[in-house]
Amino acid sequence: MANGPSVSLNHKLADYFHLRLQELGRRQSTPPQDDTLWYIGDMLARFGDSDQLFSYEDGRIDIRPLALLYKDAHETNNVRERGLILRQLGDMALFMGALFPENYQRRGLKKDYFVGMGGGAYSYLSETELQHRHIFAELATRFTRILELIAQACEKQTAFDDGDVLTLYQRWQKHREPRVAAQLRALGITISDTQALH
Repeated sequence: MANGPSVSLNHKLADYFHLRLQELGRRQSTPPQDDTLWYIGDMLARFGDSDQLFSYEDGRIDIRPLALLYKDAHETNNVRERGLILRQLGDMALFMGALFPENYQRRGLKKDYFVGMGGGAYSYLSETELQHRHIFAELATRFTRILELIAQACEKQTAFDDGDVLTLYQRWQKHREPRVAAQLRALGITISDTQALH
């Protein structure tokens, strides 16, 4: 049973993320459905395995761009294959948009890119898939809120040093993200929405 330890670790990781997402989701005015939280927890655990995240193409290991996944889905005539590709597209848009937004902002890709690509993929799946339609429908309609929920669930849990706090404050000054403002306030930093941008 060669896959035993890996499968066990993935289940534990999925359970951890589910509990974390459930705890944070309760703070929203309309908490996500529990099925959706299980789906997201499983997705986060799956992408914890680099083989699920990276692909080998043109002699190198890389993350397949969302636009190319969309192109693959558009070009296939196989309905089942299209569904699998769009599910990967939606999941990747959630994962990358929530965990690495700064990396993509430097390349000129903003949150609306992930929302458009991922939300569109999940919307299609909510109409065509036989299983998980209600999950895909919620992911499509609440994509932005789910992005924020995942980002919160995966935040660094260790203590912040002075450099971390300064970096966080500079990020808030530049982007004015509510999630970053909440982190600063949790660290005891007083900020005002009327403070001037530098």
